Amino acid sequence: MNIENTASQMRKGVLEFCVLSVIRKGEAYPSDIIEQMKAANFQLLEGTLYPLLTRLKNAGMLNYRWVESSSGPPRKYFSLTDKGLAFYQELENTWVEMVSAVNGVIGTEPFAPPLTSTPTPTTHTNHEA
Repeated sequence: MNIENTASQMRKGVLEFCVLSVIRKGEAYPSDIIEQMKAANFQLLEGTLYPLLTRLKNAGMLNYRWVESSSGPPRKYFSLTDKGLAFYQELENTWVEMVSAVNGVIGTEPFAPPLTSTPTPTTHTNHEA
């Protein structure tokens, strides 16, 4: 097994969700999407992003508009359509369910640091009305 291949497949599995998440925050230019992804330590290349944006646009998930640029050719800014927003929300629900399921399997709570020692047993109390 090669960890790089497995890690790459995991990133590919959430790429669409992450890109839509960036665009959901507001109209986005592709280089801005790449920068936001890099800032989150998620490496994304133009050669991966542009085909994804085209596929999402062709599926009716994205709109775009051209904006003149003083420093070169016009820029294409992307935004979510209503269909794209609905799809994003479905992906977000799926993500939350998946994170919860994985945390259940590996034994951690959502957003909790990894266990470094033996967990302390919890006591359960019965609060009946």
